[in-house]
Amino acid sequence: MKPESLMMSYGYKPELSEGAIKCPIFQTSTFVFKSAEEGKAFFEVAYGHREKNEGEELGLIYSRINNPDLEILENRLTLWDEAEECAVFESGMAAITTVLLEFLKPGDLLLISNPVYGGSDHFIKKILPKFGISVAEFSVGQTKEEIIQLVENTGISDKLAMVYIETPANPTNDLIDIEESKEIAKYFSSSEKEIYLAVDNTYMGPIWQHPLKHGADLVLYSATKYIGGHSDVIAGACLGSKELMKRVKGLRTFLGNMASPNSGWLLLRSLETLKVRMDTQAINAEKVAAFLNTHPLVEKVYYIGNLSEKDGAQFNIKNKQCLSNGGMISFDVKGAEKDAFRFLNSLKLIKLAVSLGGTESLAEHPATMTHVDLDPALKNKLSITEKMVRLSIGVEFYEDIIYDIEQALTKIDK
Repeated sequence: MKPESLMMSYGYKPELSEGAIKCPIFQTSTFVFKSAEEGKAFFEVAYGHREKNEGEELGLIYSRINNPDLEILENRLTLWDEAEECAVFESGMAAITTVLLEFLKPGDLLLISNPVYGGSDHFIKKILPKFGISVAEFSVGQTKEEIIQLVENTGISDKLAMVYIETPANPTNDLIDIEESKEIAKYFSSSEKEIYLAVDNTYMGPIWQHPLKHGADLVLYSATKYIGGHSDVIAGACLGSKELMKRVKGLRTFLGNMASPNSGWLLLRSLETLKVRMDTQAINAEKVAAFLNTHPLVEKVYYIGNLSEKDGAQFNIKNKQCLSNGGMISFDVKGAEKDAFRFLNSLKLIKLAVSLGGTESLAEHPATMTHVDLDPALKNKLSITEKMVRLSIGVEFYEDIIYDIEQALTKIDK
């Protein structure tokens, strides 16, 4: 069966929960063992003192280690990306930071794409250096050979431990070639050390792009966004092989940043409508972009659906790894910050708020909000300027979304 069908029941047995059609919230901190021997066996497996025996399952111990809501949610999330394992966190940043802390150590080098989400940028450039971790950056348009040379120019290419990319990039919708990024990781790998590729796939959700199928070792999500989809839960997720996820889950246990049972339950609810919501958002985004493309007060539109053969590599990447044009649009107004602010302050249906992927349409100003902490020179280089507005397209009737944008744009003219 297709994942959208399995989202209703996969991994859940009603007979274990008094016949409840939906998984209850297991709001408990600890679980009762049937015997001391059972408790011993569970802890041996949980702490890696031995491998599971054939047919043995890790029993429930303590909600920092495992909980039915999280286990069922993690099982269902693996279906979209066809991953072996999944770990759910209390936020997207918790997922990202746990992965980086697990696979990097003092003296290592991290290679990242630009731009990335502002919170990720801050952690990578301002927190990781405190642990003696160096960072090298590349941008859209650089060839594989140029990026390899960039790493070698650091003088510590032998210390490269991970490649971390975000594609499409927030907020520019720039595309990074996942397969090529893995080739770069392989170039610096050796028989003693494999360089892993981690991909933040938040902008495309688990429906529109599947990084693991293009060579990524780990895929990351702010599950707050499309996966949650209702702007009422904060969560994150990481997916990959059993081998790598064992390490991620191990550190999660001791950092204590797993999602709560309530968050897990909310995400289980959201998964049932994930494809329906995202399909509608993609259709709406296409119509909104078409409107913006011809508006006299819009200078440039950053939307994957606008790519054509003349865009060369970006168009090829889109055709290779994107299954949709997505639901995110950024655009430059003709003017400056005051004009962008006038537009944002004039919106009525669309809400002025950060985040994305919810059922409601949202608008924000990346340069002064989500990406305020980026280096000013880098922001200019990446076109994250004072005239850029970012839209997250919701599931409202598309003509109403367009009407709201149109009436707000007229306020710029006035």
